[in-house]
Formats: sequence, structure tokens, C-alpha cells
Amino acid sequence: MQLALTEDQDLIAKTAADFVAENSPVSRVRELRDQADATGFSRALWKEMADLGWVGIPFDEAHGGAGLGMAELVLVMEALGRSLAPEPFLSTVLLAGQALARGGSEPQQKDWLPGLVAGEKILSLAYQEARSRYDLGSVETRAEATGDGFRLTGEKIQVLDAASADAILVSARGDAGVGLYLVQAGSAGLAIEPQTRLDGRSAAIVRLDGVAVGSDAVVGTPAGGGELLERVVDVATVGLCAEMLGGMHEAFDLTLAHLKERQQFDVPIGSFQALKHRAADVFIELELARSTVMAAARAVDEQSDDVAKLVSLAKARCSDAYVLATNEAVQMFGGVGMTDEYDIGFYMKRARAAEMTFGDAAFHRDRWARLAGY
Repeated sequence: MQLALTEDQDLIAKTAADFVAENSPVSRVRELRDQADATGFSRALWKEMADLGWVGIPFDEAHGGAGLGMAELVLVMEALGRSLAPEPFLSTVLLAGQALARGGSEPQQKDWLPGLVAGEKILSLAYQEARSRYDLGSVETRAEATGDGFRLTGEKIQVLDAASADAILVSARGDAGVGLYLVQAGSAGLAIEPQTRLDGRSAAIVRLDGVAVGSDAVVGTPAGGGELLERVVDVATVGLCAEMLGGMHEAFDLTLAHLKERQQFDVPIGSFQALKHRAADVFIELELARSTVMAAARAVDEQSDDVAKLVSLAKARCSDAYVLATNEAVQMFGGVGMTDEYDIGFYMKRARAAEMTFGDAAFHRDRWARLAGY
């Protein structure tokens, strides 16, 4: 498994880093928070990212995509994570988009993927429920078969970017098993309650009260949604890990800069041996996390038998490392690290929210152990 970047991948990484630094500074997160906009991101900037080809990286050329893989997409996600850019890569590209790309019918792909790749369509995936925690198979939302389709009833929580979505893919249990159903925005019986997460990202509670969909709304088969959902969430987890990687590295860089600038006893506090040791510990954890993310991304592209294990390894390491990096950052910033004036607090909040998304460290350590036969 090759872990070094190719020349083309290195170009993608540098281009993404430069673009995000210029167009999406962390100050934008503060502005979006203060505006209290339910959208939670910039549609104009999303369109620019699509025009650069980022949105289409993992999609087939037949739908306007680049036909590349996770090894390339994680480079963009890392750059976005450095500035906490809230654009809907997770919801639209890595969750709903990948569900359609991997399991959607030809008409579904034709109707939605070109618009998604062009930055014109926002999609979301509703799969979490109040009692499900991280169990993708725990689905109480019902899909009742009717003469020409299905009727969906239930409630989903933590649905990323649902308030902005043109359509939402919903997991529901029918007579045959768990399926995924494509529900267009504005459908009768569909209610969306916008919420803001701890990190400022947009989410929503999605309620379905007898929402009617046709048989052509099934993504895959009425019984195949569970397996498809597992594969898609694994792919999305790798993307999230890459974003977390960018965030933890930026938090560490901000901390190093503070250690060099802040003075006590007429010397920089970074010269104190105890703080050097703590910074070194964080650096080691960050480098270990990077290796796991790169390995998981390449395993997805190679369709390795170890995908699930490597995804859980990456998520467990990244969850621990991001929380450690931000905890240590606030500690070494001192009291000012707790104030809104400094950006470091935004990284701590993002670390907490990201840790709980798609399974926390404890969940993924347990999953890794089960997959490894322990």
C-alpha cells in the first residue's frame, strides 16, 4: 500500500490548502455563527469548490466527476478541516452522494449526480434515530408498502444539512428489511426542524408522517439498504477523519505559535521543558493519526478486505488525537484559550462533535477488536 503522495495528489493538496486559506479563514465560522443562518455554509463558496472539481472527485466521469478516489478527496477534506470550513462534503458527497453512486439506479444517478457534482444540488442522508446511537441496523422508521410505492413514518435525528437539502435519503424498515428511500424536499408529511450543533454545523430533526414515495425512490433494494449504509458510512468516516486531521494539525500549529510568542519570566513559555514534552506527545499522536487516515483511504480505493478494520482504526486514533490536541491547546493557551476572541475554542468544539460523529473512539476500538476476532 503506497502512503507517499503522487505528483498529482501533491498538487491537489497544495491547491486546496491555498484556496481554503484565502477564501475560508476561521473568522468565517464566527461570522456564520453570529448570523444564525440555518444553511450554515456558503452556497457561493460551495459552487466555487465544485467548479474546482473537488465535489466531483469520487464520482464517475459519466456524471461529470473526476473518477478519482478517497486518496485524493481526503487531501481536500484535510484542507477544509484546517479552517473548519462547514461546506456540505460529509452530507452531500460522502453520505448521500456515495449512497446514490454505489447503490442508486441509473435514473436516480442521472437525475441527481450531475447536479450534485456541479454544486447545484444538496443532498442529505437521514439514518440516526433517538435509540440507535451508532447501530446502523437499529431502525424504527417504517416503510409501509402501498400499491405503487411506500409510505414512510418515523423520526430521524442529527441529519446533517437537511434544512438545505433538495432531497434526503432516509433509512426505513419494511417487510423485507432496511431500505434507503429518496425523499424530495417539500414532500407532503415531511417536516424538518433545523438545529445547530455544538460546533456550529447545521443539522436537523427530520419527521416523516406518512410520506408517500414511489417504487422508483428505493435506492438499491428494499432489503439492501442496511449493507449499503454500512459501506457508505465507512467511506464517510474516512472523509471525516481527514477533516479531523486537518483540524488537529491547525490547532497544534496555533499552539506552537503561542508557545513561541507568549513570555513568562522574560522567556518564551515554549522554552519550558514540561511544555516541550506535552507538545512532543501531541505531535506523535498527530503523525500516528495521519498514517491511519492514509491507510484507510487507500484501502477504500483498493476495495481491501480490511476496509472496516482500518476505518475503525483511523476513527479511534483521530478521535483521541483531536481531543488531545485541542485539550492541550487550551491548557497551554491558558485563560485566554477559553475566550471567544481566540480561535482555538472553535477547534475544541469541532473535536468534540467530530468525535461523536459516526462512532466515538470507544465504539471503534470495540468494533476493531470484533473484526480482528478478539
